[in-house]
Amino acid sequence: MKYLDPKADLTFKKVFGEHKDLTISLLNALLPLEKGKEIEDIEYLPPELVPETPMRKDTIVDVRCKDVLGRQFLVEMQMIWTREFMQRVLFNASKAYVRQLDRSVHYELLQPVYSLNLVNEKYDESNEYYHYYSIVNIEHTDQIIDGLHLVFVELPKFTPQTFSEKKMQVLWLRYLTEINEHTREVSSELTEDPHVKKALLALEESAFSPAQLEGYDHFWDMIRTERTYYASAHRKGLAEGRAEGRAEGRAEGRAEGKEEGKREALLSVVRNMKKQQIPSETISQLTGLSEEDIKTLQ
Repeated sequence: MKYLDPKADLTFKKVFGEHKDLTISLLNALLPLEKGKEIEDIEYLPPELVPETPMRKDTIVDVRCKDVLGRQFLVEMQMIWTREFMQRVLFNASKAYVRQLDRSVHYELLQPVYSLNLVNEKYDESNEYYHYYSIVNIEHTDQIIDGLHLVFVELPKFTPQTFSEKKMQVLWLRYLTEINEHTREVSSELTEDPHVKKALLALEESAFSPAQLEGYDHFWDMIRTERTYYASAHRKGLAEGRAEGRAEGRAEGRAEGKEEGKREALLSVVRNMKKQQIPSETISQLTGLSEEDIKTLQ
């Protein structure tokens, strides 16, 4: 059996944008929901309308939904990490939270917004792959303002042994990290779960039309192109930084050389004045050097 990679735009939206049960299973597995407050049902929301730009056009895949309680869930697959990504996630989550409020809604009726962000690159130096952010009292971390919940998962850092007690979290992350075009056999641990098995069936290449497969290949071409662009921009930035550093170093060296030359010329004059037995007090007044420095000068 030949599969496609679940992280691509085509496959991610097919699996999690068309099958409510799979999306619910993924969210319950990866979000920090309190026991007894798991998601039971959802309805899909229209995707966020954002201007297309060469810098982010094909790097983000998203699915949006809300449950029967009114809680909103934003799921994004970020293919290429950028510095501004966290700020954009916070902005979008905040916007979704604020949009709940109209003339008929009171503040106490606002429901939390959960943003689940699956990142296909490493961006943190720690060994932890799971990062959860919320509005917390710094001194009393058990006190939380229930409004925005941001989760970032660094997929390349995930290993099956991590959080082994959270079975479904591990299974879904294995699904996202182990399955791709090179997969021919799937672990029985994945096929034993009905939700993951259904998600695997949705990835079979035979389930897609030639036009869809062409779009799938185009997606990965765009990702490779943008990775090359970012890498080139990074190398250019490093080169410019090194050149600027060398230029500053040369300028500082020339300035230091000039100052040193001026000081040596001044000291030479002072030595000659001392040979002529001019009083130290007079030399100090003329040169600005202290009398102590003049006396010790050889």
